Amino acid sequence: MSNQINFVRGEGIHLYTSQNEDYIDAVSGTFNISLGYSHPELVDVLKKQVEALIHVSSSFTGTIAQDVLDDILAVAPDYLTHGWMRDIIGSTANEGAVKIANKYNGKSEVISLSLSHHGQTLYTTGISGNAFRRKSFPNTIAIQHGTVPAPYCYRCPFGAMGAPECGYLCAEAIYDYADYGSSDNISCMIIEPILGNGGNIIPPEGYFERIRRICDELEIVLIADEVQTGIGRTGYMFASEYFDINPDIITLAKGLGGIGIPSAAILYKPQFDVLEKFEHSYTSGGNLLSLAAARKTIEVISREGFLESIRANGEFLGRGLQELKERYGHIIGDVRGIGYMWGLEIIDQDNAPDTALTNHILDIALEDQHMIMRGSRYGFGNVVKVRPALTTTVEEIEEILFRLNKIFGSL
Repeated sequence: MSNQINFVRGEGIHLYTSQNEDYIDAVSGTFNISLGYSHPELVDVLKKQVEALIHVSSSFTGTIAQDVLDDILAVAPDYLTHGWMRDIIGSTANEGAVKIANKYNGKSEVISLSLSHHGQTLYTTGISGNAFRRKSFPNTIAIQHGTVPAPYCYRCPFGAMGAPECGYLCAEAIYDYADYGSSDNISCMIIEPILGNGGNIIPPEGYFERIRRICDELEIVLIADEVQTGIGRTGYMFASEYFDINPDIITLAKGLGGIGIPSAAILYKPQFDVLEKFEHSYTSGGNLLSLAAARKTIEVISREGFLESIRANGEFLGRGLQELKERYGHIIGDVRGIGYMWGLEIIDQDNAPDTALTNHILDIALEDQHMIMRGSRYGFGNVVKVRPALTTTVEEIEEILFRLNKIFGSL
């Protein structure tokens, strides 16, 4: 049914059809509508930019791009002092981060987590942990890449009883890969603070501390892919701050554009400032619309109380989702999240992942409740995502929870 709906207007978390039917978007588009649809301040800035100038060669936008980058670095962890703004999407930003690592240490192999998602270009498909994406593209086999288990405590691949008692076996697996699976050529490890597309998987406390120590010991560059988690999604400007990851490089996109304007950036420690302009640059990278949207988005999210409200409202959302789990525990096996980034793991009577039911829930949400939701792993997973725009109010969260209750009650 979704391909038959013709949305013509959006406001906040609401989308309207040509017949003025009202739908709630509970997942911020594809997680890129961070400030909701048609945020008036963003619209005003972009209108003015469109009327003035949309695009000139990046040869002439260096000063403006640096100004916007400085705004982003000003709210980033102190040790990240340099950056790159010649991308507009997360896939190429992640490729750029890998390029930086490769040039920095002269190595080429990449480690990622199983269930990870780092983009849909040929290269980022190749370094992602969701192998189903590579099925039709055998040339990705040539990419030097290895995976280690995700910190998926709810379905621990080792059958462990949980951290820290498990000894973080999923992190320790990096040693095994380095000793037996690699070609002694590991350049970097790319990791999502929360595995978004893989199922909203949140690593246990202490996991990232272990990852940082292992990367230091093995001289592996640590890249935090914050395409989904960055720019306020977790109630912090960067999830790397909340989890104390201390990455060498952070990539941003999606929410950086505020209302869906493609925008991306790479932030890094000073020693990683190694690229020449011609080594990673795209036609629309750092265009004037993208820069204007990023600057205003950072300004809005940096305002006093904005992130604090996401943290407080996120706790309210989490409590509501936990109450649904208590009520419908035969359907919802786990609830996990932070800020405005939550997931409901859908199970069958044997506690196994129920992908068919997950997709059925998404259909019911759209058709019966006029609410847009998304599942994990592009329809192959069993997690229902709840990720409203960062401007979502408590009253709107209550409405999302009300409709979710009706959905689960109808099963």
